[in-house]
Amino acid sequence: MLQRMTNVLVVGPKNDYQEIIDVLYQEGTVHLQDATESFPQLNEVFRPMESTTQVDLTLLLVKINGIYQILPRMPENRQEQDRIYQELHLKSATELISVISSEIGELESRTRALAGRKGDLELSKTALERYEKIIEKIQPLESQIPLLEGFEVTVLLIQKEFRDVLEPIRSVLKNITRNQFEFIAADLDEQTTAVITVFNKKFSEQVHSFLFSQNVNEVRIPEDYANMPLPKAIALIGRKKLEIDEEMATIDQDLASLSSVFYQKLSVFQRILEDREKELQAFAHFGQSDNTILVRGWVPRKYLKRTKAAMKETFGGRVVMTEMDVPSEEMEYAPAFYDNPRWVRPFEFFNRLITPPKYMEIDPSPFIAIFFPIFFGVIVGDIGYGLCILGFAIVMKLYFKKLEWLKQLMNILIISSISTIFFGFLYGEFFGNFGEEMGWLHPVTIGGVTLNRIEAMIPLLIFSIVLGILHVSIGLGIGMLNAYYRKSKKHFCEKCGMLAMIIGIILLVLVFAELIPGAFLLAGIFVIIAALPVLLYGGGVRGAIEIAGTMGNILSYARIMALGMASVILALVANELAGAVGIVAVGVLIAVLLHSLNIILGMFSPSIHSMRLHLVEFYSKFYEGGGELYRPFGREKET
Repeated sequence: MLQRMTNVLVVGPKNDYQEIIDVLYQEGTVHLQDATESFPQLNEVFRPMESTTQVDLTLLLVKINGIYQILPRMPENRQEQDRIYQELHLKSATELISVISSEIGELESRTRALAGRKGDLELSKTALERYEKIIEKIQPLESQIPLLEGFEVTVLLIQKEFRDVLEPIRSVLKNITRNQFEFIAADLDEQTTAVITVFNKKFSEQVHSFLFSQNVNEVRIPEDYANMPLPKAIALIGRKKLEIDEEMATIDQDLASLSSVFYQKLSVFQRILEDREKELQAFAHFGQSDNTILVRGWVPRKYLKRTKAAMKETFGGRVVMTEMDVPSEEMEYAPAFYDNPRWVRPFEFFNRLITPPKYMEIDPSPFIAIFFPIFFGVIVGDIGYGLCILGFAIVMKLYFKKLEWLKQLMNILIISSISTIFFGFLYGEFFGNFGEEMGWLHPVTIGGVTLNRIEAMIPLLIFSIVLGILHVSIGLGIGMLNAYYRKSKKHFCEKCGMLAMIIGIILLVLVFAELIPGAFLLAGIFVIIAALPVLLYGGGVRGAIEIAGTMGNILSYARIMALGMASVILALVANELAGAVGIVAVGVLIAVLLHSLNIILGMFSPSIHSMRLHLVEFYSKFYEGGGELYRPFGREKET
């Protein structure tokens, strides 16, 4: 359900504005409105508040985050952090900027220098490793490389399929260098050919310009290594890499020492600056005069008493929080705050895929929490599959604790798996007919119908259609309530006429199918005739035409039976194939693979189709959306 909201106005002396903001932020219950827009008649007196320190604070926070990323992590010392927080949290934004800037000034320059030097060393090491690999590859050709003063060595790496370009390159280089060059080619491995070129340095610019124009992979060996024997060059590279590793280790030790001193402070600085930044961003919503501050917003009724008490405890009578009388048309724009039981909350995930409901609408989450697991269970309906889905969901939920959206999806699967196990018991299915073949369980008989899905296709089809009628009818009923709360007479008549029309059509179908006495024929005709003018009044011709669409929506629920039938047939095929194989191990492998495929399909396909039945067939009967979610000013808290 959506929590009832109260519009409040906070009025207090301007001198207390920082404390007012702090209290509201710590409570985290007020969804802010623009105070000056709320009272246009007071625009000459009240104006929006502006923050002169927000830019400086944001820049300081960027510096803190930069240092925080450079320093290695340390264990959190909550006691020390709380002590630092108590010293700082009552300071104004200007005071915070001054205190923290003086604390981190030298630290920032020191960490930046260390991080910069470490980055340079990492680049140097990467380059050395690259040269080392190249030199190791061309080392077998060392005997063919002439060592001459005033000559330059460069290496070309060419894939073997492009060896044809070597001869044209040789020809051009011969002309450029006036035949003062060596051109040595050899295969390095199965994919690469290395070409070593040795040429007079006076032709260097022309040679490199030409090679660049040919888009070949040219590797220049630094002079430090080019004019020495290759084994000696490799040894020198090894020594330089070792020196780099030692210097990087020293830098890491220095950073660790800085972190041991400053980590707890930085953690508090980051938290308190992020809080204060959010407070400053909210300034645009506040109104101010020369002596007074105004704050207006929405508070859930369940938090109103607590919020008022916090204001009174802090300010006594200096600051007043009063409830505002809001016209019904303005209540339409109050933020929507989901306040559902724990078992319903995971299903709010589906509502977040679309625009939020308006405040005056009924929250559909409880209905999804009831019908989604039913649809899922009716489709999958297998004890073994339900246990596998349950285990999978629990493992994923425990493994990905920080991914809130994934936890919500896994909670939905956990609830749906319980429904799957229940319907699996009714169908007598444990990995298809395996449980029945083993004599562990059998399909339940209800009203003379044995719920074996292969043999009870028609009863299950009828059950699916009945589910559809119930689901769509509830949607129309919710639409009637929404229209009543919003005092929309025409919408109320449209939904009422649509529901009556469906009842009349169902009566006619049942009479013609000889499922109820013929006396109900006149009742069905009467209901249709009575519903038609009501429907035309509420929805016009479009509303009358919509009847066909609504009946189509109901028939869409037949997919519940069809998808369930596909699932059970695949399970039976898995068992039949496994039993037909003479080798037990192969049969078990086939069964495991096919049942695993069916379980994967059973997690995705029923979820998608159940969601579609809600968002298309069900929501279209009442849901308008276009509202705004409740986003309180302050830290996120468990509600």
